[in-house]
Amino acid sequence: QVQLVESGGGLVQAGGSLRLSCVVSGSIRSINTMGWYRQAPGKQRDLVASCTSDGSTNYADSVKGRFTISRDSAKNTVDLQMNSLKPDDTAVYYCNVRGTKYVGLPLPFNSWGQGTQVTVSS
Repeated sequence: QVQLVESGGGLVQAGGSLRLSCVVSGSIRSINTMGWYRQAPGKQRDLVASCTSDGSTNYADSVKGRFTISRDSAKNTVDLQMNSLKPDDTAVYYCNVRGTKYVGLPLPFNSWGQGTQVTVSS
């Protein structure tokens, strides 16, 4: 199985910064895409940022220039540096990882973390 453990959420004032981290473990053969999603109360879960194995990144328009995603392929970690936070960034943030795992034979996986709360006060 594949496990994701997130850390780094919390309460911060508008304009502040937080850094989220996600560690991936388990019977992993390869990781393709690592990313962060967020879900505010009453809203759908949306992509915040993602990073592919070749280093390509993708950001939601609302966070461009403020958030930076980074991954360490050797350690199977992905971080999200969030600067200039706004109250609209308040949400539960979820780590998402897609790749191939070993279960006898290689099988694709699409795993989610448990979520970490980020609250930005005005």
